[in-house]
Amino acid sequence: MKLAFLAMVVLGGCAAPVRDAAHGFRDPKALIGATSRFDAARFKGPWVVRGSFGDDASQIALVDTTGGAAFQLCALPACTGGGTLWLASQKGHGRYVLSRPDGTTRELWVLWVDEGFRTAAVGNPAGDYGWILDRHPTGGSDRITAAQEILDFNGYDISQLRMRK
Repeated sequence: MKLAFLAMVVLGGCAAPVRDAAHGFRDPKALIGATSRFDAARFKGPWVVRGSFGDDASQIALVDTTGGAAFQLCALPACTGGGTLWLASQKGHGRYVLSRPDGTTRELWVLWVDEGFRTAAVGNPAGDYGWILDRHPTGGSDRITAAQEILDFNGYDISQLRMRK
């Protein structure tokens, strides 16, 4: 009986899906969705990147534009110094296409935001990046844990999540 159980465990491990590294930091077969709680006006402003997959941004800001884009996403202090800037165009509720002046694009989906718009989890279906954002560099451990759980639920491999201290 023990031998049969051991054989089932070994065979079960062989059937486990293997994540394809070419698809970024999330399982491309996993469902992903933007939060219904999203409110663009409340989402704008400065954020600290408390955890990330792949990107080294430490602070970002979402600021109003005078043109057709919904907002600009920039790494601070680029917003004031003319640095790297992404213009965001709304693709759906809580879903945006970010465009750089050089034509590079990337999707940004707001996967979750807490009720007070203090902490958020963002990423995209490609899974080439993901961030846990917070309005403050410390605190809110319960919200940070919730954001990690949301990323996990949306197919991200949270073992690759780099948390900032």
